[in-house]
Amino acid sequence: MASISHDKKTGRRIIQFVARDGKRKSIRLGKVTSKQAETAKGFIENLIVCQMTGAEMKGTTAEWLANVPDGFRKRIERVGLIEPRERIECPTVAQWLRSYIEGRRDVKPGTRINLEQVEGNLVGFFGGKRLDAITAGDADDFRIHLKTKGLSEGTIRRRCKRAKQFFAAAIKKKIIAENPFADVQCGHYANTTRYYFVSQAEAQAVLDACPDAEWRLIFALCRFGGLRCPSEVLRLKWADVDWEHDRFTVHASKTEHHSDGGIRKVPIFPELAPYLTECFEEAQPGNEYVITRYRDANVNLRTQLNRIIKRAGLTVWPKLFQNLRSTRETELVQEFPIHVVCKWIGNSTQIANKHYLQVTEAHFAEASRKAVQNPVQYTSAGDCRDMQQEQGEATKPCVYSMSQNNAPPCNSKGLQSLTPRGLEPLLPA
Repeated sequence: MASISHDKKTGRRIIQFVARDGKRKSIRLGKVTSKQAETAKGFIENLIVCQMTGAEMKGTTAEWLANVPDGFRKRIERVGLIEPRERIECPTVAQWLRSYIEGRRDVKPGTRINLEQVEGNLVGFFGGKRLDAITAGDADDFRIHLKTKGLSEGTIRRRCKRAKQFFAAAIKKKIIAENPFADVQCGHYANTTRYYFVSQAEAQAVLDACPDAEWRLIFALCRFGGLRCPSEVLRLKWADVDWEHDRFTVHASKTEHHSDGGIRKVPIFPELAPYLTECFEEAQPGNEYVITRYRDANVNLRTQLNRIIKRAGLTVWPKLFQNLRSTRETELVQEFPIHVVCKWIGNSTQIANKHYLQVTEAHFAEASRKAVQNPVQYTSAGDCRDMQQEQGEATKPCVYSMSQNNAPPCNSKGLQSLTPRGLEPLLPA
C-alpha cells in the first residue's frame, strides 16, 4: 500500500503511495532511522485506508498525528490524507498584550494598572516581535533590562510574574507552545532591609501631627488595627462596627476570592478605640462610611502621610502603610497565638513569617535582660562541666535544669573526694 525509498547519498527517506486519484504521491521524512520510517509508514497506511474506505481513524494514529511537528503535518495535508487544520496567525507581543488586557474585564482597576505597566515594559523592550519569536534567552535579557532601570528585586520579580502570566494565557489559547518566562525568577520576595518598626512614641507623634479626626483614625486603623490602606480603610462602614462586642468587620478586596470572601473580624483594640469613638461622635447623620473626607480618587493618602510624618519631625520610613501592618502584627504575636493574629490581620502564617514579622531591638534587649537575671545558673552549669573535665573519667553528667532557679550549684570539690565504685555491695575489710 505504501513503500519507503531511501537516498543513500543524503540519508533521507520518503514514503510513497498511490492516492485515490491514481497518482503517486510522496511524503518526505528527512533523515530518520529505518525503524522510525517504518513506524511513520504504518500510521500513513492507516490514513490511506481511512480515506479509501471511510473507516474511523485508529486512536493510536490520531494520537500520533496530534503530536507530529507542524511542518510534517503540513506535508500530510498537502497529499490530501487529512484536512488542513485551522491555524491562528501568531500576533505580535504588543497585539497579544493589548487583546489580553482588554479581555480581562474581571480584574480590579488597580490590577489593570499593574498589567498595563508591565505591558509598557514588554512592548518597549521587544518592540513588534511576534509572540512565538520570544525565547527563554530573551526573557532573561528582559529581566536584566529591568534591573538596569534601577528597579528593586521585589518589583522586578512582580513584573516578571506578570509577563509569565501573559505568555501562559497565550499557551492556553494554543498560540504558542512554550512559556519563555517559565524559568525566570519571579514571585514573592522579602526584602528585610526595608522593614521598619514604628514605635509607640513615633506613632503618637504622627497622631499629634494629623490635621483632623479622620486622619487620626486612618493612621490608627493601620497602626493599631493592622488594616490595608487604602482598600480596607476606605471600605469600612459604621454598620461594620459592633460596639457591643468590641469588634468590627473588615472587607478585604485583595482576598475576596478566598473561601472566606475576604471578610474578617478585628477587635477594637484599646489603642484604637479613642480614635474610632472620636470619629463616630463627629459623624454626620446618614454617613455610611467611616472615612468620608478622603474618599476622592484624586486624594493620595501616601503623599499626605509623608507630609504628616515630616511635620511630626520624623524621617519617612520605607513602605509606609505596609510597615504599619507589619509593626502591629509583630506586636500582637507577643501576646496572642499566631493563628489568631493572622485571622485578625488577614494573612497566612507563611506570609506573616516571610513578609510581616520583624526582629526588633526590644527582642534583643529582652534576651539580654534575661541573661543578666540568671548568671548563677550559667555559672553552676559551668562548674559541672569543669568538674567532669578535671575527673577525666566517663562519669555520669550532672543533671541540671535552667528552669529550676533554686537548684543548688554542683560542689565539684566535694564530688572529687568521693571514691568511684560499682554497683556490687562493698565487701568487709
